[in-house]
Amino acid sequence: MERTGPFLFLVILLFLAGASAAIYRHGSYGMPYLPGTEQGVWEIEARIRYTATQPQTKVRLTLPTQQSGLRTIRESTASSGFGFYTESSKNADQTTANWSKSDAAGQQLLFYQLNLLEDPEYTVPVRPPGPLQQPTWVEPYRTAASEVLDTLRPQSADARSLAEQIRTALRTVPLDQNLALLLSNYNRPDRDAAAELAARAELIADLLNEAGYAAQEVQVLVLEDGIRRQTLSPHVRVWDGEQWLLLDPSARVVNDQAASVLWQPRDAGVLEVTGGSNSNLTFSVIRQVRSALDVAVEGQERAQFSLYSLPIAEQGMFKLIMLLPVGALVVVFMRLVVGLKTSGTFMPILLALAFLQTELVPGVISLLLVVMLGLMLRTYLSALNLLLVARIATLVILVIGIITVVSIISYEMGLISGLTISFFPMIILAWTIERMAILWEEEGPREVLVQGSGSLLVAILAFTLMDTPSIKHLAFNFPELHLCVLAIVLLLGRYTGYRLSELIRFAPFYNVPEIDELEQLR
Repeated sequence: MERTGPFLFLVILLFLAGASAAIYRHGSYGMPYLPGTEQGVWEIEARIRYTATQPQTKVRLTLPTQQSGLRTIRESTASSGFGFYTESSKNADQTTANWSKSDAAGQQLLFYQLNLLEDPEYTVPVRPPGPLQQPTWVEPYRTAASEVLDTLRPQSADARSLAEQIRTALRTVPLDQNLALLLSNYNRPDRDAAAELAARAELIADLLNEAGYAAQEVQVLVLEDGIRRQTLSPHVRVWDGEQWLLLDPSARVVNDQAASVLWQPRDAGVLEVTGGSNSNLTFSVIRQVRSALDVAVEGQERAQFSLYSLPIAEQGMFKLIMLLPVGALVVVFMRLVVGLKTSGTFMPILLALAFLQTELVPGVISLLLVVMLGLMLRTYLSALNLLLVARIATLVILVIGIITVVSIISYEMGLISGLTISFFPMIILAWTIERMAILWEEEGPREVLVQGSGSLLVAILAFTLMDTPSIKHLAFNFPELHLCVLAIVLLLGRYTGYRLSELIRFAPFYNVPEIDELEQLR
């Protein structure tokens, strides 16, 4: 007997390969396991306006860093007459968009669009902070900073609590004299609301660094649906020993960091314009709920060796082809385990594919009508003593004629569903009629009824499974799962036990005393 070890190893290998590839596709492209899954997508549009003062002008925009929970799925730009390229920093943690033009004049308008997918499973490795950057305090600011920290340190236990204490103290009215002195060193001449917020963020970061905690001021785009002409908001990023926390100077610690986009540390500069003046950077944000499948398809269309890279017509063809292994699994199970007899080994699969085109009830009625008419005509052909090849060719022509007549009559009667009869495989129907006729002559009408009803039952079961939306989705979008189907078929191919139909057939012998005695002797 052939050893089962290598066989089981092959089956397990096929199953694990198919499952692993499906998990990889889900993780890399976000392909959903179930149809109808929806995900939120943030569409961000950055608009740059400036006045060109020189013909040769350059614009450099720092792009947001990758962050957990928000996965970039699409980037695009609209800049008439400008050259465009992107470049990454040496450590590849920051990317910039660059525009250039040699004949600029007057007002210039540039657009950069970014689509971010809400993906809780998407994670970015956390980069710990580098060496602390101690602020360069001068008197009397050094003394004021020391007194502020001496007051607030006893009320805090870590970086997060100290940052919250500083933020609260800055909002206290009247403001502490030391904090007021420190703010006067950071405030800009214009003293608008944005400058005041930026000064508070920079002061909080410097005080935390002075206390020995890693912190830095960053620029953040707050995600809010329907916002137009929004600017970046200064925040403070604090390292708590394990992760970065985001602190809004005007509010509390930002717990849901997926609701904001970390753009860039302030000292690096977000927008730089060469050869222009009066530059302005604003953002518009909108949130859309899109099908997770559509989002994943956008990523797979740009990938190699993907069904979505094929032309549309071929994709439609493969959506049917990819269902054939599912039908084959049903046929193998029903014949080897259940024990049903069918007219032809895999004819039920072809019938199930036809039912997918015709729908079940019209398809069954059309099939029975064609087979009954074909058997009647085949009875007449048997009297002509034709050779097999000529008889089959005659049946093919007659089946085509029957389908044509039924289609015309259905159309004239207003039964549009009758037109779908043309989807049935005509050659297979001709062979089925021939085999049923021979079976009738050799074994009688009962065997024809058994095999015919078995074929129809298996075809209906295969159609039911193949027509399930989740099966259609998995078969086409996760083709590697067919390796799992192959593994199951191989296992069923080694099944040598009783079939369910045989258990029913031999049921009367279960209580025979002689058989019980033989079983006891064993």
